[in-house]
Amino acid sequence: MGFTFKQFVKKNALLLATVSGVVLGIVLGIAMREANLSQLDIAYFSFPGDILLRMLKMMILPLIVCSLITGVATLDQKASGKLGALAVTYYMTTTLIAVIIGIVLVVTINPGRAGKETIDSTGSSISVEAVDALTDLIRNLFPENLVQACFQQYQTMREPITEERNITSLLPIVNETIGTTVGYQVTTVVAQNVTIDYSLVGSYKLGINVLGMISFCITFGIIIGRMGDEGVILVKFFSAFNEAVMKIVGIVIWYAPIGIIFLIAGEIMKMEDPAKVLEQLGLYMATVIAGLAIHGIIVLPLIYFIVVRKNPFVYLSGVLQALLTAVATSSSSATLPVTVNCLEQNNKLDKRVTRFVLPIGATINMDGTALYEAVAAIFIAQANGIVLNFGQIVTVSVTATFASIGAAGVPQAGLVTLIIVLTAVGLPTEDITLILAIDWLLDRLRTTVNVLGDSIGAGVVAHLSRKDLHLDSDTDDATTDVTMDKRPPSYTSDVFENDAMNGPKGQFSFTKM
Repeated sequence: MGFTFKQFVKKNALLLATVSGVVLGIVLGIAMREANLSQLDIAYFSFPGDILLRMLKMMILPLIVCSLITGVATLDQKASGKLGALAVTYYMTTTLIAVIIGIVLVVTINPGRAGKETIDSTGSSISVEAVDALTDLIRNLFPENLVQACFQQYQTMREPITEERNITSLLPIVNETIGTTVGYQVTTVVAQNVTIDYSLVGSYKLGINVLGMISFCITFGIIIGRMGDEGVILVKFFSAFNEAVMKIVGIVIWYAPIGIIFLIAGEIMKMEDPAKVLEQLGLYMATVIAGLAIHGIIVLPLIYFIVVRKNPFVYLSGVLQALLTAVATSSSSATLPVTVNCLEQNNKLDKRVTRFVLPIGATINMDGTALYEAVAAIFIAQANGIVLNFGQIVTVSVTATFASIGAAGVPQAGLVTLIIVLTAVGLPTEDITLILAIDWLLDRLRTTVNVLGDSIGAGVVAHLSRKDLHLDSDTDDATTDVTMDKRPPSYTSDVFENDAMNGPKGQFSFTKM
């Protein structure tokens, strides 16, 4: 029993530390409320938590650049052909559907607006804001200066054009005796600053131009992925860079339980009405879980049924072990070997599909993470009484979709990419602490949906490619090699080290049996 307990603690050390941090933060915050500390004292008390936030923000740019460039560049069209095109189409479609489900639910349920008065932070009409926000979104997709895009984003504002006008008005002359109007008196009023038109004035505001960086990184990744041997050195560089960034993220994540203690305690100490905040968190949690359930239990199985014409739940029963592993590890990358084994052994999928599609899915297919980020961003806006206009909601959906691609397949990586989404629409990143108390649970649920999406995606792609795969298997050379240089960044050489069918280290092959 002692050995088993040690193994459990070792495998779940981060989970136990995070749960302990949450519990200690809640207890410490409740206890310290009795001390009635000033806002300045609370700020000093929360200093270790502020360090955690700064660490997370530090990783935004490296994650965007390395993950996106490497992920896109490794989609070698010459090697993957139809498999790659189908996989990417499926991943992007389901991720966007997940984001839309999350946005519809959070806007309908309004989990963050209980007891709060909404505030229009821009002060102008919604129709005008939508037009300007959408045009700014397109402008920011093409930044003038990439260095400037690292810390500033472009924003236009409507500036009224005014002129001085003389306005003539007629004042009625009323006969008080009979109570009727007997005439009119001409009165001239000199009016200043009468608005006759508007001009667009552009300026830069602080905040990473996330959309611009994503646009450039995807384009750059596609280009170097098609350059062949000339682009290999760049792919290797960004792959190595990405691995280094992932190690730094791992260090930050291990510091997270310490920072969480002081972040949660500080937030509880600043609460004016803890009961109302708990009520908001309950609705927020229900909103996220409802969205994940709709996407995972209804949408994804429905897609499988429509395309494959088979019972999706029989198919999912074959990957139950992988889903349970996802709940335990909270990591789609760690679950990858189990997922591949389940699909190959239980569901009898072609090895060429599973070992090509699933590693890519573990990198770029994050349905649950994208849904969670969209819900969390709008929830934080609602909790602050900020009304997001149509253009900002579009920004949230686009950013959440692409930021989820850059999310590492490691525990709590969604917290880092959530900051990206918040930054894109100018929401306070400090308020991420509002959801930290329950993030450890939601992280496991969204990871399970991520793995579920990968599994169903493999089944859909295998079905749509069955004719091509059959033709390939009839040829004399039915072996497809994928080198380490062409693997997604989260796919390491020891993933299948215990697999007897695995090729030499640094390479694996699919051979006709």
